[in-house]
Amino acid sequence: MSKEKYEIEAMNLLRTSTEGVLSTISVQNKGFPFGSFSTFCTDRDRSILIYASDLAQHTKNIIQNQKASFTLFSLSKEADKQDSKRLTLQGCMKRVSDDEYDTCKQRFHKFFPKSKAYEKMHDFNVYKISIKHARWIGGFGQIAWLKEDKWKENKPKWSRQESEIVQHMNEDHQNVVISALHAQHNIKDREARMECLTIDGYYVKSKQNLFFIFFEEPVLNMKNYREALVNQAKKYRSFEL
Repeated sequence: MSKEKYEIEAMNLLRTSTEGVLSTISVQNKGFPFGSFSTFCTDRDRSILIYASDLAQHTKNIIQNQKASFTLFSLSKEADKQDSKRLTLQGCMKRVSDDEYDTCKQRFHKFFPKSKAYEKMHDFNVYKISIKHARWIGGFGQIAWLKEDKWKENKPKWSRQESEIVQHMNEDHQNVVISALHAQHNIKDREARMECLTIDGYYVKSKQNLFFIFFEEPVLNMKNYREALVNQAKKYRSFEL
């Protein structure tokens, strides 16, 4: 399997996962790695967003050393579990800037609505892991370090227009969203709506669940995003309800 296929599979796992193992450098036991379960969502690029308490051990750790690792996996249910797909992302973890804090927090709440209750606790903040390195294991013999430029922090040029794009698609082209959900996930829902965007595609909300709709390649500017949506509309026309 080519590295291009690894990239696609790794991105698919990233965009469809919501939990993993966060590893930081322990302050309590100096020099030892400290792993803990954590929920997360992805930012518009492939950065990891985590809503965490300042009292959590991993938060205390990254204040002293920002280096972190986040591991995702999809356990094989039928074959050897050692043959399961997994992705390890290495980078630096820190609190998001004040300029993007509200946007990132609202994004996290879309994936985890119950996390809104944490807002009442003053010690919760949104942290971001800006990825430096990505290691993919797709099974026996399917192992590679992935291209770093595909994973590094990269704010897309359409970021400020995200809400406008989502509103426009839901009001004027909802059939495109519905047909894409039907084509990629075999879900028929006339009430499905676009929820938020990424460089790799977008999330659709259907019956309180989020589903990711993949593009064929990353899109970083408004022109390419429009083209990707138009191409999907043509490709999935036969899936319209």
